[in-house]
Amino acid sequence: MILMRGGRLAAMVAALLGAVAAALLAPGPGDRAWANANGSSHSGAGVSEATEIQSGAAAKPAGAGHGAPPLATYGRLPGFETAAISPSGAHVAMLATAGEERLVIVIDAAGQLVTKIPVGDVKVRSLDWAGDEALLVDFTKTINLGVDFSASKTELASTVVVPLGGDKPWTIFAQEAGITGGVQGRYGVVWRRGHWFAYVGGITLGHDVKTNNYWLKSGRLVPDLYEVDLGNRHTVRVAAHPDNDMIDRDWLLDGNGKLAVIMDYNRTTSTWRLGVPGKPPLASGTSPSRDINLIGFAPDGAGVIYSVRDMKAQRDDWFVVPLAGGAPQAYLAEETFQYTFKDASHRLLGYVDDLTKNEAHFFDPLREKIYQASRKAFPEQQMVLKDFSEDFKRLIVTTEGGGDPIAWWMVDISSGSATPLGMSYPMTADQVAPFRLVAYKAADGLAMDGVLTLPPGRPEKGLPAVVLPHGGPTAHDRPMFDWIAQAFASRGYAVFQPNFRGSTGHGADFELAGHGEWGRKMQSDISDGLADLARQGIVDPQRVCIVGASYGGYAALAGVTLQQGLYRCAVAIAGISDVARMVATDVSESGFDPLLKRALGEEVGTGRDLDAISPLRFVNRVAVPVMLIHGKDDTVVSPDQSKAMANALRKAGKSVEYVTLPGEDHWLSRGATRQAMLEAAVGFVTRNNPP
Repeated sequence: MILMRGGRLAAMVAALLGAVAAALLAPGPGDRAWANANGSSHSGAGVSEATEIQSGAAAKPAGAGHGAPPLATYGRLPGFETAAISPSGAHVAMLATAGEERLVIVIDAAGQLVTKIPVGDVKVRSLDWAGDEALLVDFTKTINLGVDFSASKTELASTVVVPLGGDKPWTIFAQEAGITGGVQGRYGVVWRRGHWFAYVGGITLGHDVKTNNYWLKSGRLVPDLYEVDLGNRHTVRVAAHPDNDMIDRDWLLDGNGKLAVIMDYNRTTSTWRLGVPGKPPLASGTSPSRDINLIGFAPDGAGVIYSVRDMKAQRDDWFVVPLAGGAPQAYLAEETFQYTFKDASHRLLGYVDDLTKNEAHFFDPLREKIYQASRKAFPEQQMVLKDFSEDFKRLIVTTEGGGDPIAWWMVDISSGSATPLGMSYPMTADQVAPFRLVAYKAADGLAMDGVLTLPPGRPEKGLPAVVLPHGGPTAHDRPMFDWIAQAFASRGYAVFQPNFRGSTGHGADFELAGHGEWGRKMQSDISDGLADLARQGIVDPQRVCIVGASYGGYAALAGVTLQQGLYRCAVAIAGISDVARMVATDVSESGFDPLLKRALGEEVGTGRDLDAISPLRFVNRVAVPVMLIHGKDDTVVSPDQSKAMANALRKAGKSVEYVTLPGEDHWLSRGATRQAMLEAAVGFVTRNNPP
């Protein structure tokens, strides 16, 4: 949450809707077919629907020959980043790189090119469809806010509408003087009265008609709900945010675009309320940590599903309550969820369970049968469902493992075929490092796991290692093709990605076990996993470095300050060195939000406890070389965190290298700087811990 310090609107907020959109809107030449450029389709004769698919999954993508690929193979943005299929299945949109050109490409069901749009280094985040009439391209830009705001920079999102009928692309809210801040969340698209309508959040400005001046009406940048006609661009506000700035509001629309459910959370009282507009609440309660989420409609559409975290029982409970009223009932009480699948009307279709099982489940028997048949078509790989047509007859999936460097496929149930769309990394099967999930126990007996990626073609014995803890820390690593892990493995290292306590994907109790454990058990969980790999003889404990980004960067610094004697070097990418400063910055930028202050206190700690877990306070203990890498446009972890650590290490006479990434954000979104980061980190590790 960013607070407006002054009463007037800073002009920089509108900058998002300028240069970036212009770059994205420039039409690209060419009408050649692009699909199948990376391989031919594979079909099975006489295949019955939803029973068997002949995928040709054994065919391996073309690569750069034998031996380790250059680091640029991993460091560049993926050659194939994302894809989305239209509801009818007639069109597929892809964000991909052809040659040296990064493009959004649309093909039809026959694989023929419909349109392509050069995007350059625009930070495209997702693709979506409004029927077959228009493609919605979501992107973000880092903007400077100036002195009027509690934060100096922020990442703002917007949406470009790309009509397929020949009209020029345009940006939602670009011509609306009374709406600012880009698109603040999207709530679906609906076909009605011969038009597609998009429902999006936007910040409404006050307007003085006499002077034609606009200003923010409240201190918090909170959105109202707008309906945007994608045919004539007409914009109407359909729901307003409450006047109380301390209320967070979420909306759920039905398949006709009607506002069906509202969920409010009061940040002052920690109370929440869920209900149908204009009627008594369907459910309400208290959640001091704001762990209350509106999931969607029940599969039959008659109820609404929500989740609440039970802090005492340390679990996430799901409930369904009838829209007509009635007592909430427990829903899928025995399951732990990673994410859900929903249809265009926001009805729940299925879900993916916890990280250990990592299985998708669909409520409709036919969808479940199709999904399971598709999985069987790729017996040597892990299949991940990315998107699907409305009738579930055409699926976009990825495969990993078994030599696949994230291959993308179009599965056509009617023809019983799977056609390769592209691949993320141009590598041969033997160049892909194998990976698996490994189980171990922490010193206190808590069961946990991590991902182990091994160098191709080397025996699992006495390997040099890189420990790569994830960010978040409320995140997790699953067995998958990870570009950083693969890059280090290609150079001869075993790479270990531990899911320490505090990670997601293992249930609320495991996540909550990390509260108050920054620099303590969360840190020793990492080294406990390393010790287990050493006990098995897989890694050489004398030849290990630690590398991490965001919270993982904190863990890397803590590994050579709060801990000693474990690692030969440390690389912290956008890492946190001063936890007290991090907390102070986050609270200040939130406008001293009491909810955030309380949540940070529970998760991290308060007062002098923060100094006790801050690597900056223990630079004198550092006995190995340290590299710090930080993007200048990071809006999540301030670059000041790395600057302060670098200065303190130099003052203490320690070996430190500091690499800045111009124009880069927290997520390493740009190809050139992402590659520069990888070159620096791998070079540093190989110098200090030769493979």
